Amino acid sequence: MKILVTDKLVDEAISLLKEKGFEIKYEELDHDGILNEIADYDGMIVRSRTKVTSDIIEKGASGNLKVIGRAGIGVDNIDVETASKHGIYVVNSPTGSTASVAELAIAHMLSLSRHLIRADNTMKKGEWAKKQLKGFELFNKTLGLVGSGNIAQHVAKIAKGFGMNILVYSPHCTDEKAERMGGKRVDLEELLKNSDYVSLHIPHTQDTHHLINKERLLLMKNTAYLINCARGGVVDEKALYEVLSEKRIAGAAIDVFEEEPPSSDNPLLKLDNVVLSPHIGAATKEGQIRAGVICAEQVIKVLNGEEPDYWVNREKMLVK
Repeated sequence: MKILVTDKLVDEAISLLKEKGFEIKYEELDHDGILNEIADYDGMIVRSRTKVTSDIIEKGASGNLKVIGRAGIGVDNIDVETASKHGIYVVNSPTGSTASVAELAIAHMLSLSRHLIRADNTMKKGEWAKKQLKGFELFNKTLGLVGSGNIAQHVAKIAKGFGMNILVYSPHCTDEKAERMGGKRVDLEELLKNSDYVSLHIPHTQDTHHLINKERLLLMKNTAYLINCARGGVVDEKALYEVLSEKRIAGAAIDVFEEEPPSSDNPLLKLDNVVLSPHIGAATKEGQIRAGVICAEQVIKVLNGEEPDYWVNREKMLVK
């Protein structure tokens, strides 16, 4: 059987696929290139660059395509509805970058609290801005986690080590799960009102689009910080710019954007109370290896007639 890999994938994952006897084509094809070839392949593996659109899936379904693997967590670049309609599995690797993203969220919290970017910039200019760089401890502060999945749980574990108090909001979170995370389950409004740091760990869906809007941002303390290492569309960037520029919240750290890369006229790029990074949450050596290998394992299972561990459209397929 044949597998098409259209985004950069770690050698360990490619080697595993070949060891299991699969024929691999590994090339960063554009949309038309994929459309011309996909019907000949049994499986497809992508990361975030490739957009697996409905026409690609329809063409694949007319041929041999049985599974689409996403080497990472989010599947917003894959038309899952169309795949489900044609009985094509969509699998991913949700645990591959858990530690990587969680550690970046904590790093951003520390950077905001201790003014590390400004400290570095002033030092390199020959300045000694010690008196202007008084920061804040994480100890005994309240961290509000929006989401309760693998990454949020890992962030909570690290934050507890700093002596932080944890609040959790998620429609899928129970009191017992929040307690296992070392925190307390609350509604979103209560979380926003009472947190010193709000860290987002949710997918971008119709339900979560602009979940953090101006009305909700204004619920936050004027001393609070927002951290988004999840997906760009869950925050209304225009509203975020407004509250940051008016100092209605203390600051933000943003790793993901509604448009990636953000345009040069994105106003967030011009603020001094926001720390930005170019969607590097999963960009660690260890995280990339885990994500690639786990995804490859899921694709192998499907093509061998086994049920995958991380089956994104399982419910839709079984209902069908």
